[in-house]
Amino acid sequence: MLDRFNLGKLISSEKTEKGAMGQTMFVTSTEGKFVFKGNPLFPEQFAEEKYFVENINHRTGIAVPTPYLIDDIADIFDWAYCIMPCLGGSHMNSQQIKAKQTIDDKLQIAELIADSLAVLHNWKVTEYGELDTKDFTIHPFENSYRSWLYTRIRFWLEDAKKYSVITSEDVLWVEDLLGTSQACFDKLSSPTFVMGDFKADNFLLELENNTWKISGLFDFTNAYFGDPLADLIKMIIMYIDNDEEEVAKHLVSVYLNQTGQIEAYKERIRVHMLQQRILDWGCAKAMGMVSWDDEQSFSDWVEYYTGAAMNLLN
Repeated sequence: MLDRFNLGKLISSEKTEKGAMGQTMFVTSTEGKFVFKGNPLFPEQFAEEKYFVENINHRTGIAVPTPYLIDDIADIFDWAYCIMPCLGGSHMNSQQIKAKQTIDDKLQIAELIADSLAVLHNWKVTEYGELDTKDFTIHPFENSYRSWLYTRIRFWLEDAKKYSVITSEDVLWVEDLLGTSQACFDKLSSPTFVMGDFKADNFLLELENNTWKISGLFDFTNAYFGDPLADLIKMIIMYIDNDEEEVAKHLVSVYLNQTGQIEAYKERIRVHMLQQRILDWGCAKAMGMVSWDDEQSFSDWVEYYTGAAMNLLN
């Protein structure tokens, strides 16, 4: 692999601590340190990621892993793979970063995240949809963005019934929330790039001259074009679970000050929180990794988060 791309001679390789599905490894050669990613989850995964990496590199000043090199021949590993530079810095939740953080640091990092998301969301398009790698155009969602989003929520709620108790009261609560928020989504008319998996594991931080900076952003497998508000949710959940509501509020405040649509955001943020928590609920129940009261009803559990998210906008 290194020979094929003229990347020097192998020194070492090791599994990454982070990285979903075991797709990634660190590879160190005489030419530097790289991230190897193999065995794509779906045929177009690497082509899609490369498209987003190159566009973000061109459109923003955010560091992304470029050049993003792809080998589709599948004669070395029996599957396609890609290799990219290893970006500097540490994960937000690493002990190295946590040891340096005061409350002022946490607020500064939250502000940095908000500013970075706002920059990403300046990539505006004309259609709500997903990337079509056949011609690298946007394939519009069937019917509407709201229909696509609500269908996903209902699908994962139904799926959660396989692993947990979802009562008729839970379903009615979900449908009431969706119905209340429908008009807000139907009024949306400005789709933007959405990373789809913006979380602490997918960016790196560095402290430079007493100022924090994002030194790397990666993993665009879940990217699409939709409501940018969705990208705030995983960070909000992390802050809420860590009892850092002040930091979460600062993140949201800095982000929304650049957009100015607070009232419309209140309904939409509840729906995006609902979608993420349905996925988290189903996953935790299926894997036996529930970290909350296992007897708590789904709607009671989610309502805490939807309410907390909406309160951040007050």
